[in-house]
Amino acid sequence: MPWRVVEHGDTTWKVSFAAERTANTAHWRLVLSFRAAEPEARAFWATYPLESTSRSALYSQAERISADRLAAILSEHLG
Repeated sequence: MPWRVVEHGDTTWKVSFAAERTANTAHWRLVLSFRAAEPEARAFWATYPLESTSRSALYSQAERISADRLAAILSEHLG
């Protein structure tokens, strides 16, 4: 199940998130997964400038990311 759904042009993108442990530190960083709905089925991962020593705190902060910000990340990636 996607965390959020973002529209870009004629394509619907499903956005999910994950926490990734930063090497040699106690910090987790947020990583976003963008997956286009069929039939294109394109996908990419993007790091988001958000870190925390607590994975649950990171997820809580992720909930506050606006749909406009997600659309901007998508637009930047697709160029």
